[in-house]
Amino acid sequence: MILICIVSFSLVGVADADDWPQWRGPKRDGKSVETGLLKQWPEEVPELLWEMTGLGAGFSSMAIVDGKLYTMGDLAVNSQDSQCVVCYDLTKRTQLWIAQIGPPYKDSRGGPRSTPTVRDGFVYAVGTDGNVVCVEADTGKIRWQKHLQKDLDGGPNPKWKYSESVLIDGRTLLCTPGGRKAVIAAMDKDTGEVLWKCAMPDIGPKGKDEAGYSSIMISHGGGIKQYVQLTNKGLIGVAIDDGKFLWGYNKIANRVASIPTPIIDGDYVFCSTAYDTGSALLKLTATNGGINAEEVYFLDAGTFQNHHGNFVHVGGYIYGGHGPNKGKPTCIQLKTGKVMWQQDQPGSGSTSVLYADGHLYFRYEDDTMVLIEANPEQYKLKGQFKLPKRDGMDGPGWPHPVIVDGKLYIRHADVLFCYDITER
Repeated sequence: MILICIVSFSLVGVADADDWPQWRGPKRDGKSVETGLLKQWPEEVPELLWEMTGLGAGFSSMAIVDGKLYTMGDLAVNSQDSQCVVCYDLTKRTQLWIAQIGPPYKDSRGGPRSTPTVRDGFVYAVGTDGNVVCVEADTGKIRWQKHLQKDLDGGPNPKWKYSESVLIDGRTLLCTPGGRKAVIAAMDKDTGEVLWKCAMPDIGPKGKDEAGYSSIMISHGGGIKQYVQLTNKGLIGVAIDDGKFLWGYNKIANRVASIPTPIIDGDYVFCSTAYDTGSALLKLTATNGGINAEEVYFLDAGTFQNHHGNFVHVGGYIYGGHGPNKGKPTCIQLKTGKVMWQQDQPGSGSTSVLYADGHLYFRYEDDTMVLIEANPEQYKLKGQFKLPKRDGMDGPGWPHPVIVDGKLYIRHADVLFCYDITER
């Protein structure tokens, strides 16, 4: 039985640099600012400090702010199955509140996929049914909610349901209803008032007019601030002020699903999708009243295709897992597309990747955790271990790990593990 406990605590403000307030961290790039971490994992693996259950079914990662952990799960609340945003006190490891936001996603790989975004005392999330919610961080009370299709003219809900993690930019919330009428929408983060919706033209024959499974990034490419998103029709750029469609790149779309969040580096955008597609680097330049997105290079599916787990950009190099439902550790020079190295994978299935303190943390879906030195010259494996098996660890281990305050947090469905990875 899940106990619902409402505990009052001070409002969460803008997250500190050491917090992890949203999908893929403070800058949404999969990189932690933590230092003083283990450079080599011991044979007996890092110390498991504690484990916790009750998160529910799902693949959501975690946001951690001011000692509170926020995630999502499908849970039974008062004998009713619901999709929920959940908050925990990490010091006491107690549940503070549950916010029921919509129906559960019941299939063999069900549960929510969105990671909550924490900002200015509120928690924002997207449910698989299309509910966009704003929840009070101190109480779990829902302040406002909108529906991607019913309220924002979104396209069809993708095959594996809405999965993005919303972007908060100043006072604006950005989300991806998808389709031709509202590929991206902007709302006032405090009230839910719709500010604009971006109509999307036909950018090519590949893919479907759906939202996809990626999350929005900010770019200043070509000297123009814009929102960049990977939809199931391809990569797009949208003006921040009025939602004007700026550019589209259809070649990266595929017949099934576009998932990874793009990497932004100045005027450049790196993207990748699986299903026999590949990867591309685009350069954005200003034109008369718009933006031109020029392909710098395209890597075919045999060279690098990233499926679920994304990639990170460190020191001019891309690190990530290659292959359909696989994760071969790979290093690519960003500006040239040159593959520096590629290795057989130490775990099985797809892998997510996180960077901290000179190292890469690869988490495979079979719950193998791997430490790799972020070294473009050679592949250096610095340790690996496997999560213990527990009841409630159903489905593949897809949630991305998080590092905060010298601790490595790894979720598998209902179970959360916390490891000490500080250097002694």
